[in-house]
Amino acid sequence: MLADRRYLASLADTLALSVAVTIAALALGGAVGLFLGRSRFRGRQLLLSLLTLPLSFPGVIVGFFIILLGGRQGLFAELGARFGLERISFAYGLAGLFLGYLYFSLPRAIASYAAAAAGMDAQLEEAVRTLGASRWQVVRDVWMPELASTTLAAGAILFATSMGAFGTAFTLASKFEVLPITIYDEFTNYANFALAASLSIALGLVTWLALFVARRFGADPTGG
Repeated sequence: MLADRRYLASLADTLALSVAVTIAALALGGAVGLFLGRSRFRGRQLLLSLLTLPLSFPGVIVGFFIILLGGRQGLFAELGARFGLERISFAYGLAGLFLGYLYFSLPRAIASYAAAAAGMDAQLEEAVRTLGASRWQVVRDVWMPELASTTLAAGAILFATSMGAFGTAFTLASKFEVLPITIYDEFTNYANFALAASLSIALGLVTWLALFVARRFGADPTGG
């Protein structure tokens, strides 16, 4: 497993994709979650429920949505043909996988940050503003410390979920191979059970390490 470039490339591609999706989901989900957690307006709960709806979708359905959007007969391809341009298709490569994973991950980030924002200490922020702190100083000195554990925990879950995602990858990964698909091929198509087991252990160790680091460094220093 360690000597074959194909398997190492599959592991490296899966790691890179998972890290990119995690960063993007934390950034976008954090912005939306903080807004929803700190704002009160009519329809807020409805909007939050709609944004977290993809949590109920299996990965195959998410992949199907990406195909409807960027497949060979998808929306972008039809629009390109209608306006006399080249038919745009991105569903079956890295871009499609990234968008599918991101769509699947965003609700988790939004829900985590919305819950964390609702519990932030408003009096502390008000005191810092009263002392003349700028908006950036409030974000740096108040928001970031209060949201650090949420960011670490949510990031670990998003990373682990992306590393092990199969349904979305099975639907879309025809031009970009990720480790769950490699394991599936070795086990189902080639009956190479030992190698499939080795790859599964490698995948499990990587995701376990991410969760362990989040648990270790995100723990409450008081023991809570």
